[in-house]
Amino acid sequence: MSITERNPNLENLLEYIKRNRGFDFSGYKRTSLTRRIGKRMQSVGVENYSDYLDYLEVHPDEFIDLFNTILINVTTFFRDPQAWEYIATEIIPQIIASKQVTTPVRVWSAGCASGEETYTIAMLLAEALGIEQYTARVKVFATDVDVDALNYARQANYNSKEVQSVPPNFLDKYFERVNGRYVVQKELRRGVIFGRHDLVQDAPISKIDLVICRNTIMYFNSETQAKILARFHFALNDNGFLFFGKAEMLFSRNHSYTAVDLRQRVFTKANNGSIGDLLLNMAHSKSQIAIPEMVDKVSVYEAGFEVDSVAQIVVDSNSIVILANAEARNLLNLNLKDIGRPLQDLELSYRPIDLRSPIDQVRSNRHIITLKDIEWSIAEREIRYLDVQITPLLNENTEEILGIKVIFTDVTRFKQLQQELVTANQELETAYEELQSTTEELETTNEELQSTVEELETTNEELHSTNEELETMNEELQSTNEELQTMNEELRQRSEELNQANSFLESILTSLRVGVVVLTPDLQILIWNRKAEDMWGLRFDEVFSKQLISLDIGLPIEPLIQPLQAIISRQSKNHEVVLNAINRRGRAIACQVVCTALQNSDSDIKGVILLMEQQQQQQQ
Repeated sequence: MSITERNPNLENLLEYIKRNRGFDFSGYKRTSLTRRIGKRMQSVGVENYSDYLDYLEVHPDEFIDLFNTILINVTTFFRDPQAWEYIATEIIPQIIASKQVTTPVRVWSAGCASGEETYTIAMLLAEALGIEQYTARVKVFATDVDVDALNYARQANYNSKEVQSVPPNFLDKYFERVNGRYVVQKELRRGVIFGRHDLVQDAPISKIDLVICRNTIMYFNSETQAKILARFHFALNDNGFLFFGKAEMLFSRNHSYTAVDLRQRVFTKANNGSIGDLLLNMAHSKSQIAIPEMVDKVSVYEAGFEVDSVAQIVVDSNSIVILANAEARNLLNLNLKDIGRPLQDLELSYRPIDLRSPIDQVRSNRHIITLKDIEWSIAEREIRYLDVQITPLLNENTEEILGIKVIFTDVTRFKQLQQELVTANQELETAYEELQSTTEELETTNEELQSTVEELETTNEELHSTNEELETMNEELQSTNEELQTMNEELRQRSEELNQANSFLESILTSLRVGVVVLTPDLQILIWNRKAEDMWGLRFDEVFSKQLISLDIGLPIEPLIQPLQAIISRQSKNHEVVLNAINRRGRAIACQVVCTALQNSDSDIKGVILLMEQQQQQQQ
């Protein structure tokens, strides 16, 4: 299967999750999703994605366990202490020095999980500014898609194990001990704002001095990563900083940022002509438009128009629709094919309101017309209310009409609030009358309550004993929870060790001076190192998972097929041959190819290793 092909059953499952729960996982890496969803399928005893979709329809509680499995929340206070030391000593002083004494400091902690890293940066800012200046100037916006994790973070309440990585002086200064747990100090907590935010779909927070997004975007595919990085670029102030985690490796190849300290994964926003990437990634995330290195002023205006949250269309002097932003297309059921058509040919011309006459009026008198509270029946039981503003667009020099802009503002919520207010006032008057009569009834009821109090006292004794039993059960649950946290920490450590091992293997393969190719027993390519790319001109992503015999390179493959099959069938352990080949530069070379069996510790054949080295240049 090609690496670009996707399992349609998996895509149907992801679409079902998005449609029913609002979680869009389409931008996540498919290998990661396949592994985590497979874990839940194994837990509930189903074998394919179609059956699992049916299981979710019957057991909606399964969504909770599924989201907890996909949205891994692994974080601690001061994770990677050296990196945080660098933030405290180098980055925060630069941010503070670049601002006036009264200018706000704004930080965005994206993918904050249960909040440990959010409160870490809050403590460092409070330490640098003093708690009084921190309270007056600092806002730390902490976002995540996991609502349960956000609720836990909002409580700012951690056990002793969760705070063990907090320096003792910080623990005494910024935490309070309450019932054996550690609660973040109120002044520190006030500077932190938690909210649900989807990095892929939601608009970025603006005017940010420091974005913290550690070990989060590594779970997304490269296209989605590019969109997220573009949103971060938009969010940051000029010369703002981006703090990444140790697992994010691709970032050094993005031209929108400059590395401040690559080892600590700290970058700064670069203004080097990549604004085209930023705007077009945010405004046309699903298009296939080739992105230029620079955009002109008109492109900036168009991109700003496209992402505006208010629905807008523009018609020219002949009432031809020439612009419609994304919000307008969604709200008014337009598509890109409607751009360039006469307004009178579209349903929009008369629904939700007849626009033709007001547009003609604006074209004549050149004054803005605003139509209030337009009722629009979308479905059988759904009604929206719109304010429609029709504005002439005039040439600054000649006062000639260039076109007319129509803005549709959805005021349904305000209309509903007005109606609810009227209803509430009526209900309040009725309630006051009922209160008068209820007061008399309460006096009678009070006497009955006196006797009930005695019964409640007896019941209270019973509840007291029950409460003691619940406290015992709670202690047992806390013990179990600590064991689970220990297991989770071990899994995290193993994951980090695996990442280190993979990085070490990649370094070895890159350092070798010979071409290294690793094949499966079916002769599919698993590894294709840098030297192989240099010899034959094909990158790893172009050959991964493809059959060796299907490649069109300068190395003759036919002489290798029989030796390879002999090694896989254990008829031979290795094979060496020198072949005449043409390298990627078109030069004739003599290439020595050594084929060796790939075996595991049980001596099972797992594939074949090919070592390719240029011996000498052939005479022309």
